[in-house]
Amino acid sequence: MKKVTIYTGPLCNYCEAAKRLFKRNNVTFDEIDIAKVDGAMDEMIKKANGKRTIPQIFFDDQHIGGYDDARALEKENKLLEILK
Repeated sequence: MKKVTIYTGPLCNYCEAAKRLFKRNNVTFDEIDIAKVDGAMDEMIKKANGKRTIPQIFFDDQHIGGYDDARALEKENKLLEILK
């Protein structure tokens, strides 16, 4: 299974929704809080091709996008298939 990484921040409802989405699909993930980890925001922006919003979600090194993108994959029953 691919490694899931979510860049999050404080008081972010979409970040919480993304974490719930992965938990209900029994997918483990690493969370990087950009407010707590030095340099994490710059790292996220670079990896996400300039995107500054949170959450930003990655499967291995593949940028998926934000919560809406992950939710769309779930709705289309493609989320778990992509993670294999």
